[in-house]
Amino acid sequence: MSGTSSVGGRGVYEAGDQRNVKDSEIKQADRYKEGQPNSHLANDSKDERSIANKLAREEKREKEPEPISQEARDSQADPTLPAKKHGNEPSKGAKIDAEIQQEEEEMLKKKGIK
Repeated sequence: MSGTSSVGGRGVYEAGDQRNVKDSEIKQADRYKEGQPNSHLANDSKDERSIANKLAREEKREKEPEPISQEARDSQADPTLPAKKHGNEPSKGAKIDAEIQQEEEEMLKKKGIK
């Protein structure tokens, strides 16, 4: 078919400059970031994982504990700490939470639990 065209010469239609890579070169080449962790997003609509695989992943995730950030752990110990870390005055609610927490600790000490 390429020889019967009257639009251009044979060089236009033939892939003389296109060459396949040799198998020996493919085996020696480094893989580019193959199999990176977290490469699949759980809610990616274009992900081609089967429904069974998605369900298995969700069952596995239910058993995993939720990660808690360092700031969240610090705020559980002292409710006013996040505001103080950011250079702000703690909110009224945070101050009340700190007072309640302190009162509860005193009550537990009186009872001998803590």
